Amino acid sequence: MSLQVDIRKRLGSFTLDLAFTAENGVTSLLGASGCGKSMTLKCIAGIEKPDEGRIVLDGRVLFDAEAGINLPPQKRRVGYLFQNYALFPNMTVAQNILCGLNREKDRAEKQRRLREMLCMMQLEGLEDRKPAQLSGGQQQRAALARILVSDPQLLLLDEPFSALDGHLRDSLKIEMRDLLARFGREVLMVTHDRNEAYNMSQAIAVMDNGRLLALKSTKALFADPGSVQAAILTGCKNIAAARRIDEHSVEVPAWGLRLETKQRVGEGLCAVGVRAHYFHPAAQQNRFPVRFVEEMEEPFETILQFRYAGQTPDSPPVWWRLPKDKKPAQFPEALGVAPANILLLYE
Repeated sequence: MSLQVDIRKRLGSFTLDLAFTAENGVTSLLGASGCGKSMTLKCIAGIEKPDEGRIVLDGRVLFDAEAGINLPPQKRRVGYLFQNYALFPNMTVAQNILCGLNREKDRAEKQRRLREMLCMMQLEGLEDRKPAQLSGGQQQRAALARILVSDPQLLLLDEPFSALDGHLRDSLKIEMRDLLARFGREVLMVTHDRNEAYNMSQAIAVMDNGRLLALKSTKALFADPGSVQAAILTGCKNIAAARRIDEHSVEVPAWGLRLETKQRVGEGLCAVGVRAHYFHPAAQQNRFPVRFVEEMEEPFETILQFRYAGQTPDSPPVWWRLPKDKKPAQFPEALGVAPANILLLYE
C-alpha cells in the first residue's frame, strides 16, 4: 500500500507546501512544533481541506482540487489517533470500541470484532471500565482499538506518546511497534522526538516551516541528513559553516581547519556536521590538536567540550560525547574523526 500526498494550504502567513509518497510500514513526520506536521495529518484525514493538490491512498483518490473530489472523513477509511486519544469519558471501553463499528448492523459480528480487539490490545477484563479508570497506556490501547476495529487502510498517529510520562512512554514504544507491525498497513506518525522517530519508523520525512526537507529510510537519514535543519532535528550537536575545496575536502573557517570526506562534496555545500560521539583519540584521519574547555555529566554519558587550536574565539565549543566508563583519565592532546563521519550539509 502507498500514500501519495501533494498539497498546498495557506493559513495566514504560513503555507503548507509538500509532496511525498509514504509506503512500506511506519513513516514519521519529524519536525519542530508549528512546522505543519499535524495540519498534514488533518488534510489527509479530511478534517482540513487543502487549497490545492491531490491525496491518493492505495490508488483511491481522497482529494483532488482540480477534479473537485473531497471525500468526507468517514469515507476515507483513515484512522486518526489524536494526542489526547479523544475517548468518550462517559462510555465504557467496550462502548468506545463499538463506536468504531457504527456502520456494522450484525450484532454477532460486532461482538466478535469487539472480543478480537480486546484480546489484541490486552484490554480483556477492562471492557466495563470508563477512561478515567484506565492508566495512560490502557487509554492509548483503547483509543487504538476503537480505530482499528473499523479496519482502516491508513493509520495516522499524532504524537501518540506525548500524553504519557517518561517511563511508561519508553515501555509502550516497543508494544506499539509490535502492534503496528501486526496492523500491516501504512502508518503515518507525527513526532518532534528524534529518538521516537528512530525507534518506531522505517522512514522519516523531515519538515520545516511547512516544507519537506528530506524523506529517507531511518538509518539513511541519520547517516546523511543532507541539510542543516535535518542535521539539527536528528541530534547533531557540532555544525559549522564550510566551503568546498575539492571533491573530497572542505574548509571549516570557524574551526580553523580542513577536513577530508568520504562522500563526494557537491557545489552547494554550506556546512558540515560531526556527531558528538564520532570523535576518537586514536583516529589518525582528520586529527587536530584540541584544548579541553568544559565537562557536562549526564546519567550514563559524559560530554567533554573542546576547542581546536585554530578555532575562532566567537565560535561555540565542540562536543565530544562518550560513555562514562570510556572517559579518559587525561584529556587527549588531539582528536580525530573518520572521513565517513563528516556530514555534508546543503541548503
